[in-house]
Order: sequence, then structure tokens, then C-alpha cells
Amino acid sequence: MSLISIPATIARELGVREEQVVAACKLLDEGNTVPFIARYRKEITGGLDDTQLRQLEERLTYLRELEDRKASIITAIEEQGKLTDDLRALILGCETKARLEDLYLPFKKRRRTKADIAREAGLEVLVDKLIDVPGTDAVGAATIFVTEGFEDTKKVLEGARAILIDRFALDPDLVGEVREQMYKRGSLSASVVAGKETEGAKFKDYFDFNESFGSLPSHRILALLRGENEGVLQLNLDAGDDMLYEGMIADRFNLDTKTSAWLAEAVRWGWRTKLYVSSGLDVRMRLKEKAEAGALEIFATNLRDVLLAAPAGQRATIGLDPGFRNGVKVAVVDSTGKALDTTIVYPHQPQNRWNDAVQELAGLCATHGVELMAVGNGTASRETEKLAGEVADLIKQAGGQRPTPVVVSESGASVYSASEIAAEEFPDMDVSLRGAVSIARRLQDPLAELVKIDPKAIGVGQYQHDVNQHALAKTLDGVVEDAVNAVGVNLNTASAPLLTRVAGVSTTLANNIVAYRDGNGLFASRKELNKVPRLGPKAFEQCAGFLRINGGKDPLDSSAVHPEAYPVVRRIAKAAGVDVDGLIANSALLSTLRPGDFADEKFGV
Repeated sequence: MSLISIPATIARELGVREEQVVAACKLLDEGNTVPFIARYRKEITGGLDDTQLRQLEERLTYLRELEDRKASIITAIEEQGKLTDDLRALILGCETKARLEDLYLPFKKRRRTKADIAREAGLEVLVDKLIDVPGTDAVGAATIFVTEGFEDTKKVLEGARAILIDRFALDPDLVGEVREQMYKRGSLSASVVAGKETEGAKFKDYFDFNESFGSLPSHRILALLRGENEGVLQLNLDAGDDMLYEGMIADRFNLDTKTSAWLAEAVRWGWRTKLYVSSGLDVRMRLKEKAEAGALEIFATNLRDVLLAAPAGQRATIGLDPGFRNGVKVAVVDSTGKALDTTIVYPHQPQNRWNDAVQELAGLCATHGVELMAVGNGTASRETEKLAGEVADLIKQAGGQRPTPVVVSESGASVYSASEIAAEEFPDMDVSLRGAVSIARRLQDPLAELVKIDPKAIGVGQYQHDVNQHALAKTLDGVVEDAVNAVGVNLNTASAPLLTRVAGVSTTLANNIVAYRDGNGLFASRKELNKVPRLGPKAFEQCAGFLRINGGKDPLDSSAVHPEAYPVVRRIAKAAGVDVDGLIANSALLSTLRPGDFADEKFGV
């Protein structure tokens, strides 16, 4: 039985009540999605939002893995016949995986070491004597232990030292304390590798660098690690005063290093060759984990801002994918995002056919009633923005409505162009032109277009390729899912890629929804989702509230109200003396009602 309560631990970390965590864990275990719980089970979780639920889910996974590991370790030690009640209590009380592994160190199966060989030769007796009687002449005492494999006193004392250092390395409390002190007191220094000054100029800020571990921000850690990985920087972990750590070791084992020169040397050797190395590896891992956590938080914020950027709306748009030698790729889409026309113009060097480009673009804008000009922000963006401005001015001078040029991020457009999704949408369109379509659409509706692209390809941070890619994908996928469900999705216009980001909708279900819509016409109500193959009651419960139907049979189908709550809304409308249409978004009327009058066993206040 673990001494650690998972709900209590998470509640303390998140600053919420334990019963909130218990309720959320139960809902997650039942297969409910984070967006569904955050939106439609607030009364059960006490109002936990999607960010808190994501953190809760992550910690729940970690702590459950920790509990499973505890059970495995207890079983392994028990099989060795070495499990005591005190050790069991220590293991069950562990709150981190690092501490748990420290406790398991002495019992972990390992290859035969020099210390093991020395023990087998009976040298442990010598070690204990040198500790118990620090004034003992080490060389003289070693004479009687000379044996096969330890043919002289030098080798005997080396074997004895190996045993003592092995004790240091297998002491969980010492290992943990040394690691913590090194992280608390140490610093990371960097210097340039000789001959790499020019090649690694982008890392010049770190050619002569030193900063404490605790104050290093995530972006700096990632930059230093990248510089080391590229062979430009040499990193060094400075633990601080060696005497501090040597004193910790000596105190832990009651070693009189002032009297015994041999013990003092063994402690120095143990620190530099064993504990410094292992602690250094742990510190590097901790720094990388800290950097990744900070970076992922920034990446998530950046992606959320991009996805939830205000859409320009359903307006005819021309997308311009800038380029010099290969020209500016052009695509015109109508108000629904349907591609109407494509071309390539060459206004920039080396062709310099500026006037031809202006005339052709102006013609396309006039023909299709273009209101917006989306200019990608890549190579030749500034020059292409100037081109778009001149085209817009020409149209205005001719008496037309001046289209508005807007620079938009083109990150991931090339990835989309070569994707299966793009090939399905535009099987006959040249790959180079598909990017221009994407640029135009992402101005109209950023969220609907960007969900077609792997979040990692959208370009949300400078060091996104330096962090754990599984963690990055999980974090960014969560951001996309939360963004999509926060906004809601039009069931009758959403693409399959967009539908897959809706809570409870798998890739198969998304394709089935689109296929049903193509075969049976537009959905008239949310209830009709139950006719989609393989979309069962659980999937319906999770997704229905996030899928909207405009102009359907029931006005509530266009709202964020979940179908399970329709009876409550109708009771409210009846009590207020209005129809449902008159109730929706009528804040003045709603403010006069008492929520408690409509609460029941399922829906609280």
C-alpha cells in the first residue's frame, strides 16, 4: 500500500481540492476527453479548466507509473530476500522516480565490478579496519591481503578503495543529497572549441560563458546544448567547492580523513571519479528537462495564438506565396475557400517582369471580386507585399474596391503542399501552387486551415527540434484540440482533418462523418450523428456539443449547449415565457432567472 495519495499530491501541486482531482481522475478513467470534461462536467470537477486538466492528466500518468515501478522494485528486492520493513516504507514513500531509483541502486542487477572482485578476495575486512582504525598504516595492513589478482600492496589498496567508493555510490541518501547540492551550488560554463570561432559565430555569446544551474532559462540551456551537439561549444559542469562534497561523503560514513591520508585520498577519488560523474549526468538531465518544460510552455502559447488569430471571414482571397527565381505562386479562393484559379508570376529578379505581374494579378482580383490579398512571410515577402500594394492601388484607381493586403505566416505551407490531405483536395494541382491556396485560406480561417498541418511544422519556436519530439507532439496536439473545441466546428462544412481534432472523433469517425454528409446531404440535426457508421453513444456524448449546425431544425444545435442539457434549456425558456430562440444569448433575460430553480440531480447550479 503506497504511502503517497495520488489525488492529494496532485491537488497540492495544482492548488485545488482533493475531491476535484478524484472526480477528474474518475472521468478520465471512464474515457472522457479533456475538452469534454472542461466544458460539460464543470459541476463535477468544481470548474477545472482545460489547462488544469492537462496538467492533472500528465501528473496522473507520472504518479501511476511511479506506483507501478515501486511495486516492481519491491518484488525484485523481495525475491533477493533483502526487503526490510524500513526499506519497504522508504520505497512506498517516494515522491519522485529519481529518489526511487536511488533506493534501488544497491539491489539492481549489474555487471561484475572491480569492487565485487575485491570483495570476493576478502578485501572488505581491510576496508573496515582502515575505517575503524584510521591511524593504521595502510600499506602495512595490505601486506597480508596479497593474493591472486591482487599481487602487491598497491593493487590490494586499489581494490579496497574500489569497495569503499562502491559504498559511496550505492548509498541512496548520499547520492541524492550530493545531486541536490550540485544543482543548487553548481554552474554551467561554456567555451568555444578551437578552430570553430568562425563556423560557430551564431554561438558567440557563449564562447566565454558561465551561469549557475538554477538561474539558466530554458532557451539558454537549449542553445548551449545545441552548440555542444554541433561541435562548436565545450560544456563543463562546475560543482563548486570540492571540499564541500568530500566533507559530505566523509561525514556520511564517519571517515576520519584528517588522520588517515588513505581515507582522504579515497574520498577525493570517489567524489571526482564516481559521484561527480553520476551527479553531473543527473544535473544535465534535469537541466534538459527544465529547458524542455519551459520551451514546451512557450511553444504551446505561440501555437495557441496562431490558431486562435482572428479570422478574416468568408471573403474572396488571393494567396501569394513569395519567391525570387521560381516566381510568386498565386491562388484565388472564393468565400468558402474553394480554389478558383492559379498562376505563377515573375516580378522579382532575375526575370523582373514586374508590370506583367501587376496586370495579371489585378485581372484576377477584378475577375473574382477579391477582397483580401494574403502574402506569405517567407523569402521575398517584403518585395511581394509591395507588389500586392501596387495591385490594390491600381484596382482602386480603376474604380474598384481596393483589396486589403495582409502578411500571414506561411510556416508549414510547404509541408501541407506535399501532404496526403493536399493531394486529396487538389489531385490535379501542382504541388508548388497548393501552398498559395493554404496561405489564402489561413487568412480566412486560420484554425480550419492550420489543423491540416502537423503542429510541429507550423514553426512555433526556435528550438522545437531540440526538445523531446514525443512530448512536443503531445503538447501541441493538446493545444490544437483545446483550440478547436473552444471555438466549435461547423458540422456541415468541416473537413476530415478538422473533425479529427474534435473531442471523441477519431480519424475513422471523421472520414465516416464526411462520407455520410457527402452521401446524404447536410446534417439537419445533431441527432443525425447517431446514423454515422461506428459513431456510438460514447463518441456522441464527447463530440456533439462541439459540432454546430447553422440553420438546422433545432436552434440549440448551433450553440455550445450539449444535447443532454436541451431539456433544461427548454424548461428555462418555458418558465421565462419565450421560445428557445428568444432565450439564446439573451443575457438580460437570463440575469433575471434563478439557476437553482432549474437544477436537478444531473445539472447543478
